[in-house]
Amino acid sequence: MILTFLGLFQLFMMSATSHGSSTVADGGQTSKSTEAEPGTSCGWDEEEEENLEDIAADIYDLIKDIRDPEKPNTLEELEVVFEQGVKVHPLQEGSDRYIIRVEFTPTVPHCSLATLIGLCIRVKLDRSLPQKHKIDIFITKGTHSTEDEINKQINDKERIAAAMENPNLKELVERCVADHDA
Repeated sequence: MILTFLGLFQLFMMSATSHGSSTVADGGQTSKSTEAEPGTSCGWDEEEEENLEDIAADIYDLIKDIRDPEKPNTLEELEVVFEQGVKVHPLQEGSDRYIIRVEFTPTVPHCSLATLIGLCIRVKLDRSLPQKHKIDIFITKGTHSTEDEINKQINDKERIAAAMENPNLKELVERCVADHDA
């Protein structure tokens, strides 16, 4: 049954086309030159660094409990997501808008559910965070055989919207992102 959902999801992801997407699928810079990197001489102070680290920790807390589509484990338990994989940078200096970058590592280099896991992370963050932030989700470089294609899919709004229109796929994503507090 999971493979049927996966096949439907991949069909949606492959058939949707991107129009004007500005996301760079290879994990490179995705913003204008106004983006500041931590540690640069943009007038950052330690308090702002700590604030960004706190935001990254909060984002990690949102995604760590997402369930794997096939196993009863969370993405944190399977070490698919990890604290160092969440980075937050201000969109502009002094702004309360951020670029949030999440990297995840599939359990195996040919994981057939990597796209679905990325979709679950995207849905959870889109629902939990204000729309004023830019969210980029990438597979950790060198950890999946088709990472470039998957990165492109999970960062394309039209493909995500098309995938979430499928009721079976939507139900599967809902199960993965549901809060499972016991």
